[in-house]
Amino acid sequence: MNTITTKDGVNIFYKDWGSGQPIVFSHGWPLSADDWDAQMIFFLNHGFRVIAHDRRGHGRSTQTSHGHDMDHYADDLAAVTAHLNLKNAVHVGHSTGGGEVTRYIARHGADRVAKAVLISAVPPLMLKTSANPGGLPKEAFDGLQARLAANRAQFFLDLPTGPFYGYNRPGAKASQGVIQNWWRQGMMGGIKAHYDGIVAFSQTDFTDDLTKINVPTLVMHGDDDQIVPYADSGLLSAKLVNGAVLKTYPGFPHGMPTTEADTINADLLAFIKS
Repeated sequence: MNTITTKDGVNIFYKDWGSGQPIVFSHGWPLSADDWDAQMIFFLNHGFRVIAHDRRGHGRSTQTSHGHDMDHYADDLAAVTAHLNLKNAVHVGHSTGGGEVTRYIARHGADRVAKAVLISAVPPLMLKTSANPGGLPKEAFDGLQARLAANRAQFFLDLPTGPFYGYNRPGAKASQGVIQNWWRQGMMGGIKAHYDGIVAFSQTDFTDDLTKINVPTLVMHGDDDQIVPYADSGLLSAKLVNGAVLKTYPGFPHGMPTTEADTINADLLAFIKS
């Protein structure tokens, strides 16, 4: 397998296919690089070089007990881009991966970055605070940790069956393949990474990071996102990134890169070529 070893001894798995301008994909919690299948094959067939890695503790990367925070996630992404000597890369992050991309650019600069895309992404801050009254209460995330610790396997069936892909909406047609693939990816990772990752994606404040992004940025968000609510995430992020373009998708769920891949891929391609 293709892996790099970080400074703190963690092996990070990555895929690197094709040639041309690189597109780097950062996945959501608690998944893996496999969650980008619909995008990887599409952009590979359109002449791009496509790269996706498994976040530490997820997928095929080391199930380490430490470093499950946004700084380490960003540093691991930087290690992959440096190892592959990527230049003029488009960075695309979904959900927690959007936070990873945001922190990566803020922490490591944009010398290797051409454009950024945040899809259903967690910035600026998911947690409700006095400065972020539209956020979700800490008890909601504590509950996620409790369900994870009690029965991770069942929890990882419940999320994709219900709100993640909007399969709980009236008239929605659930795909058992999509649900089982979500479960498979989640169970490949380690429970410690997933437990700590809930804190990382919910309590990290990306407000200052977003103001440091100085490359063309597209923010894509569904207004029926039940995981990362639109009004307190995509809408605010687009205002904080200088010159960002916000594209809102009526009725689309959190997992729209999978359920609405044709639409998302076409809009990504148009942005990258613009």
